[in-house]
Amino acid sequence: MNDDPNEGKLLEHEADGIKELDNLLPRWWVWLFNLSIVYAVIYMIYYHVTGTGDLQAAEYTKEWKRGEEIKSASIAKFESGIATLTPTTDKAVLGDGQRLFVTYCAPCHRPDGGGLVGPNLCDDYWIHGSNYVDNVKTVINGVPAKGMLSWRGVLNPDQIKAVTSYVYTLRGTKPPNPKPAENTVTAPTGPSQFE
Repeated sequence: MNDDPNEGKLLEHEADGIKELDNLLPRWWVWLFNLSIVYAVIYMIYYHVTGTGDLQAAEYTKEWKRGEEIKSASIAKFESGIATLTPTTDKAVLGDGQRLFVTYCAPCHRPDGGGLVGPNLCDDYWIHGSNYVDNVKTVINGVPAKGMLSWRGVLNPDQIKAVTSYVYTLRGTKPPNPKPAENTVTAPTGPSQFE
């Protein structure tokens, strides 16, 4: 057995002919361990005892509010210039618009724009205005009375321009079996005798 305090010590017990050696930990590890304890105490006092720092939930809420302010400012700037917007003919932007349309709009309007729950976007009769600016306003504000969501907080201004430019290209196309134009839908005749 070694009596040098800087050396590991061979312990007295033995198992299956194997003796245990009690090595000393490296100095850097001991210092790191002690520093982590000091850091933990300072952290606990700073965040939990004095409440000086924000906890994760509060920090998340701050960041979320800051992000919402940035997004709202961007949408407000975009909406202030809506009157001057024109649809783009850039193929890359229209491709992005088509991808967004298929992802977000096709469940109600079909991938070809022929209409399902939502109206047909390929005919010349549009309920909420047929010019490009009206299309942009409809996408931004939605039509809650008819079940269309407002895409204001979901899509950024560039995405709104892309998807409305793509929708604008659908006018005049002839998808198979489209939903009838809104001006040709027959009016309901009254309650059914079977209800």
